[in-house]
Amino acid sequence: MQPSDSLTTGAIPGTLFRFVLPILAGNILQSLNGSINSVWVGTYLGTAALTATNNANIVQFLLLGAVFGITMAASLLVAQHLGGRRLEEAKEVVGTSVTFFLLLSLALAVLGAVFSRQILEWMGTPPDALPLAVAYMRLMFVALPFAYGAYFVSAALRGAGDSKTPFRFLMLSVALDIVCNPLFIFGWGPVPAMGIAGSAMATLVAQGVSLVALLVHIYRVRSPLALGRGEWHLLRMRWPLVKTLVLKGIPMGLQMIVMSLGMVLYMQMVNRFGSDTAAAYAAGMQLWNYIQMPAFALGAAVSSMAAQNIGAGLWNRVRETTRVALGFNVLLTGLPVLVLYFLDRPLLGLFLPAGSQAIEIAHDIDQIVLWSFPLFGVTMVLSGVVRAAGAVVAPLLIMVVTLLAFRATAAFWVIDHYGANGVWWVAAWTTVLGFVLTGAYYLAGTWRQAKLVTA
Repeated sequence: MQPSDSLTTGAIPGTLFRFVLPILAGNILQSLNGSINSVWVGTYLGTAALTATNNANIVQFLLLGAVFGITMAASLLVAQHLGGRRLEEAKEVVGTSVTFFLLLSLALAVLGAVFSRQILEWMGTPPDALPLAVAYMRLMFVALPFAYGAYFVSAALRGAGDSKTPFRFLMLSVALDIVCNPLFIFGWGPVPAMGIAGSAMATLVAQGVSLVALLVHIYRVRSPLALGRGEWHLLRMRWPLVKTLVLKGIPMGLQMIVMSLGMVLYMQMVNRFGSDTAAAYAAGMQLWNYIQMPAFALGAAVSSMAAQNIGAGLWNRVRETTRVALGFNVLLTGLPVLVLYFLDRPLLGLFLPAGSQAIEIAHDIDQIVLWSFPLFGVTMVLSGVVRAAGAVVAPLLIMVVTLLAFRATAAFWVIDHYGANGVWWVAAWTTVLGFVLTGAYYLAGTWRQAKLVTA
């Protein structure tokens, strides 16, 4: 593992680039893994099976979103303590968080496995997909403690300045998942064919093995965050820390929920224009996901880097980190946008039938919205910086204003006046509004007085 001060010393461009690259590669790897798993399920088990996994995965996404903020809060606390060279306090955060996440994940795993059918019925899962979804979801809930464990340990390591180790063990998890999917779905030798449940079993095995391997590695290299034999008492939950994790984590977790809700409401408007437009939008989303990945990676990286430097009191380095991250955003987000402006039709053809009207609709959408993605990247970077200081409510409120108050209401109004093109322009101007509000909040500087630790 890298030394704990690796984000507070050295040239900022090189440090940030080396730190963000594994995070970006990990995001791409996870997306590709999900696509490959969908191919196995959809191609060989049918549309009902694919529908089943999609419904179950929505629930899993919400559960991960629920703990995303708490995990991020723990990671930022670790980063601030290590930046200030307070190793004992960082280990207290780790000990409390381990116990908290273990108890939470076990409770959710039991409840989810018992009530999987009821949850899926409440979601309106199609009857032909319901039995498949139940079989899949129950095993996914069993895998939840491993998922939460890997999620937390990886976040803590990034808070300590190490993004390479989480990426290496993510590669192990993805490789096992890809290999085990066909093995458990179709069976081979002594391994029985499990059908759709086999896809969930592959995830369980992959996450379990990679988590155990990651923990073994942490102790083998004597990570400063590893709890030694004389430190097991740190696993006792310290309630002031739990309070901080919850109060600071919930607003960050709610950002994911607001983002998901905004996407659902926007999709409802898109669906009004028929299947060609909906398919065009879906194809565009496939490409936009990859454009947005650098922004999300930079936001995560700059949070850890800024948190360590805030903990060390190096505010000039925080400002310089922000400036460098914004420059990286121009390159990592701007260049793919330029490529798509000229080459989007062949790439859209990967997801849409040749000669389809949807390709031209998707091309028109791209021409309207692509320019706004670098501004989205700026928003992610600045949000990551202020979040590192403990200012978590303002980014949430900005997201509520832009995605729910502005985009939803404006899109409903433009539908009657400007049709589908108005909806796409609203999406672009929503990004501009988020950029302006976040930039204004960052420049105001009040976030510097925020504190992560809640008394």
